[in-house]
Amino acid sequence: MSDKPAIPASPTEDDYVRSVTEAAPLPLLSEEDPMALFSAWLAEAVVKEPNDANAMALATADAAGLPDVRMVLLKDADERGFVFYSNEQSAKGLELAANPQAGLLFHWKSLRRQVRVRGPVSHVSEAEADAYWATRAKPAQIGGWASQQSQALPDRLALEKRIAEYGLKFGLGKVPRPPHWRGFRITPHVIEFWRDRPFRLHERLVFVREGSGWTTQRLYP
Repeated sequence: MSDKPAIPASPTEDDYVRSVTEAAPLPLLSEEDPMALFSAWLAEAVVKEPNDANAMALATADAAGLPDVRMVLLKDADERGFVFYSNEQSAKGLELAANPQAGLLFHWKSLRRQVRVRGPVSHVSEAEADAYWATRAKPAQIGGWASQQSQALPDRLALEKRIAEYGLKFGLGKVPRPPHWRGFRITPHVIEFWRDRPFRLHERLVFVREGSGWTTQRLYP
């Protein structure tokens, strides 16, 4: 029988007091524009997070309603929504085709903040997808062609063989975007901002889309 994982103990009262004295003051939450607040928090995360400040957990559901979650990278964010790119024949792509709704979670541990997003999903335009594809490094572009994402892989050599084949095919020219490689945009209907506060009196502010604007509400932690 394997050993149980070493799960950290809950903070003691002294730990909470110490966090109060050591933590830098945080700005007050804005209740005007959720995307402006998100942009400000992301900018801070880019400076302070050691790796992938734009990483987000993407939650979808399969045909049986069983939740599925994985990490992806945010590639664009504006008033239209949050964008990532992937193979539309992957598990996430097929699940979104059948049920085009998703949840996102950004967790910035160094800042003790998180942002949750829920809403419908649509494809970005072909022009947007082409423009982003052109910014990718050539090995990553070749990998986009070679990987049959989420399908069974007989062995590592099979993937390396496909990479070599597409590397040879596109070795001397530009690599076009594969037809299965698409951009997905989550249009937020709900955005919740959370930040750590002493003694678990955390601060939560939720924005709910209403027509062309937003309503806001603070929640108990």
